[in-house]
Amino acid sequence: MTTQRTVYVNGDYVAEGEARVSVFDRGFLFADGVYEVCSVLDGKLVDFAGHMRRLARSAGELELPLPWNDDELLAIHRELIRRNALEEGMVYLQLTRGSAGDRDFAYPDASTPPTLVLFTQAKSLVDNLGGKQGIRIATQPDLRWARRDIKTVQLLYPAMAKMAAKAAGADDAWMVEAGRITEGASNNAWMLTHEGTLVTRELSHAILPGITRSVVMEVAEALSLEVEERGFSVEEAQAAKECFVTSASSFVTPVIAVDDVAIGDGRPGEVALKLREAYIEESRRRAI
Repeated sequence: MTTQRTVYVNGDYVAEGEARVSVFDRGFLFADGVYEVCSVLDGKLVDFAGHMRRLARSAGELELPLPWNDDELLAIHRELIRRNALEEGMVYLQLTRGSAGDRDFAYPDASTPPTLVLFTQAKSLVDNLGGKQGIRIATQPDLRWARRDIKTVQLLYPAMAKMAAKAAGADDAWMVEAGRITEGASNNAWMLTHEGTLVTRELSHAILPGITRSVVMEVAEALSLEVEERGFSVEEAQAAKECFVTSASSFVTPVIAVDDVAIGDGRPGEVALKLREAYIEESRRRAI
């Protein structure tokens, strides 16, 4: 018999099999909600403050109530980690506009209690194969909505893009719009030029402001690496010295091929691996 996780639902810690949310919840009916994922190393939370700042921003952009402060949310995260004896993995948080009764496109009254759900996922983050061996990317057209800077739960198209990439024999997808790579299906895209400059797309409504992305920029600066924020094409990526992705669950993961074109010598790049090691070390130091 599989041991059930303890999850958090609207103030209660319950076994996952007993967790309940209304069928009229707007997260279920309209994807009217936002989410965050914090990595856990050594039982501690990585980049928690950054994730909570982004949560507050996403909620604000949707006029979505967030009646919990960071200290309260931190306490919930830590209690879930404790109850599930989580040493390495992730804590997923989802906030929706809740349910005010029947289905209606119009937002319910602002006094409607939002729905807050959190759960843990045990997962090897430091020693996963992708981080060591690199991943293969297939590009897909970016057909998402225009406010990708908001971390909403409407993830159907990224899921479709990932499945299309897997069908093409790749591990993940990079999405392309107007001739430029926007971002991965669940990560930010990077390349290293032959001149030694790291390039990643500038922040805008077109991409999610990655928390790991911002920390990797700090790590790169500490390693005396230049970072340029601009868009780049698939062809530029394929001709680059190295490519990699960043996210809370993948840290820094080398990319060894884009659309079946090998990047560099087709092996994980030295700079990407150095950034991964430095990011993990810094994350352990900062984790709370």
